[in-house]
Amino acid sequence: MKRFSKNMTREAEELNITAFMNLMVILVPFLLITAVFSRISILELNLPALNANDQAQEQVKLQLELVLRENSFDLQDKTIGLIKRFERSKDQTRWNLFSKLMVEIKTRFPDERAITLLLEPGIDYKTLITAMDHVRSADVVQVTSVETIELFPDISIGDASVIIEAIEK
Repeated sequence: MKRFSKNMTREAEELNITAFMNLMVILVPFLLITAVFSRISILELNLPALNANDQAQEQVKLQLELVLRENSFDLQDKTIGLIKRFERSKDQTRWNLFSKLMVEIKTRFPDERAITLLLEPGIDYKTLITAMDHVRSADVVQVTSVETIELFPDISIGDASVIIEAIEK
């Protein structure tokens, strides 16, 4: 058996955490002051129903589709077909004519809130967001002021069928 001497027994030393506490006192307010608080806006999209029976029970109504193509925007109804085609180029899109037609459709069908955006594979993100903004609301000139009205805020997104144009020689 070993003997322990009185010199070998030591008391536990306290940890010195004052330097760490000083660091936290300075670091926490610094991080809170320099933090960038950003606002993230979330756009809610409605996906089509999986059950076909739900669609059969609903009454026949307007089912707007906006097909975003490279050279045109096709506004169509799912049951009727093409309503209007808006020709466009990369530099110019006639958003004012598009907005007027959307306001006219909204006045004819005031209860309708849904529209489907169908995109060709070559459509860029900026065009998609601009189209979504013009479909969701429009500015209408009243007698003395400009009023923003809600058009079709329930937006669904899908893929458009690609039209292959035959080149005649």
